[in-house]
Amino acid sequence: MAKTLGGKQDDWMRMFFLPGVGHCGGGIGPDQADFLGALERWRETGTAPAQIVASRNPNPGRGGLSPLENTSKMSRPLCPYPQVAKYKGTGSTDDAANFVCAAP
Repeated sequence: MAKTLGGKQDDWMRMFFLPGVGHCGGGIGPDQADFLGALERWRETGTAPAQIVASRNPNPGRGGLSPLENTSKMSRPLCPYPQVAKYKGTGSTDDAANFVCAAP
């Protein structure tokens, strides 16, 4: 985008990856987040999302076919590219509060 449009474009566009989530869902990563709420706040109040907290339900109700059946509930911050979620070093790795968005 920077090559095509030039300079910084994060005043109107942000890209958030979902690590550990399959292309169309599934995987071990957190895949539930309030993306619409983040977009609404950005549009209506001018507050661009610095992160979006995503969560994973350990029992998504897929009739026993889920690889998550023996996992715990977890949350992680989704960070605007190119930032990534980095563990602070203390606390549960299943809690988004123990991560910070930072340069890779």
